[in-house]
This record gives sequence, structure tokens and C-alpha cells, in this order.
Amino acid sequence: MTTKHDQTRPSHHSAGSERGIAMIIALMAMTLMVALGAALMLTTTTESKIVNNYRANSESLYAADAGLERALDDLLTVPDWNNLLNGTAKSALVDGAPSGVRVLADGEQLNLNEILNMANCQKVSACSSADMQAVTAERPWYLNNPQWQLFAYGKINDILPQGINSPYYVVVMIGDDPSESDNDPLHDGVAPCPAPPAPQAGCNPGSGVLAMRAEAFGPRGNHKVLELTIARTNTTELERGYTGQRGQDEQNRRARKAAVQSPGKALTNQALTLNGGGIS
Repeated sequence: MTTKHDQTRPSHHSAGSERGIAMIIALMAMTLMVALGAALMLTTTTESKIVNNYRANSESLYAADAGLERALDDLLTVPDWNNLLNGTAKSALVDGAPSGVRVLADGEQLNLNEILNMANCQKVSACSSADMQAVTAERPWYLNNPQWQLFAYGKINDILPQGINSPYYVVVMIGDDPSESDNDPLHDGVAPCPAPPAPQAGCNPGSGVLAMRAEAFGPRGNHKVLELTIARTNTTELERGYTGQRGQDEQNRRARKAAVQSPGKALTNQALTLNGGGIS
């Protein structure tokens, strides 16, 4: 009599296989959770950087605008604009000699000479006569290109109300408006053009018009440039028009067709009296 035995696998093999599958599923789920967590952290970090950059960009713009507003108050006390164009007249907003190094709140250093040279001839070393007269994309007006002079420079905290703290440093420069036709950027024109439809022959369209340039510097390399043209009017007031509100690389890349203009939507449009500096 023959006895037959069932050849079956032990039950523990099936249990081990199931445990292996469960471990693989757990590892896949863990990997997915880690990936989702990393994506969430990356998104949060990116959003924080976007917010910080937007805030820094806005603050640098307002710092440059504040420097212009402060400098305008002092400009109203200068009767002879030639003293502005040759660099002898200065604002009360100065923190020392008009040269040398300044240190920002984060330890970064600024060199006033280099800032002035960059504005005049787009290099940090001293500008030569040939540099000042060269026709470039940034300076297309030959001898009528403005030769910027330092007028105001200092910390924004020096002009802010007590309790408001800003790490920005502002530099304000003044130059002759490039709409002049006298080839003399160190003197204001002496033959203003009459209002249309009066004859225009022989007049200087830039007479009684100056250009102002404010640069604000902040932490982590934040930098904003703002330009403004100002003009005397027949009522001994100042007419102002913003001509730039963009980054440094976009400044001075357009030829002005009029002595005073406000392309696009102006930031503000005020008239200041020469006597008290108030809004008339």
C-alpha cells in the first residue's frame, strides 16, 4: 500500500512575501511624502524671497524719491543755478566731504567718487574729457551731456521722522539738462525759448532747466535710480516732471525731445514757491 504525501510550501513563505510587498508600499509612500514636503518648503521659501524682493524694491524707490524731495527744498534756496552745475552749491543733506567711502547698515561700502564716475561715464575710475564728450548709448548728446555734480548724500534716516528706521543711503546729483544747445554743461543757458507760437530761432530750449538724479543703495545690493527734470517758470516757481523710474541699466537711454516732460503716468506734479518751498 502506497502512501501519498502532499508536497506543499510552508505557510511562512506566503507571509514573508506579503511583508515584503508591504515594506515596498511603505517606502514608496514615504518617498512621496518627502517629495511633497520638499516641494512645499521650496514653494514657501520662493514666496518669501519674492515678497522680500518686492518690499526691498519698493523701499529703494521711496528712498530715492525721498532724497529728491529733500534736495528740492535746498535747491530752492540757490538763486544762481550755475553754482549747482559747477558743484560749488551743496544741500544741507551731506555727511562729510563729497568723496570717499561710506558704510551701509549691512557693512557694504560705497565710494562716492565711483558713484559719480559711473553716472558720468559708466566706469568707476576718473572720467577724462574724452569720456565726458564721447557719444554712447547712455550719453547720446555729445557736449550737451550732463556732467553730474554731487549735491546731497547721506542716510535716509537723517531725513525721516523719529521712530522710522531705514538702512538706505541716498545720493542726489545735479546736471545740465541735455536739451540745451550751448555745448556748455557747466552753465545754464541764457536764451530761453518763448512759449509757442512765438519764434523759436536762436533760443536755447534747455535754458532754466536742470536734471536731477537720485540713487538709493540698500542691503544685499539693492539699488534704485530715479531721475527728474526741473524748470523755472514765469511765476518764479519750479515745474517738475519725472523722466525715469526704473533700474540703473535703463537710465539715460532715451533722448529727451522737450525740456520738461513726464512720460507715462507721473508720480507727482507739484509747484514749489522759491520763497517758502511750500506747495502753491
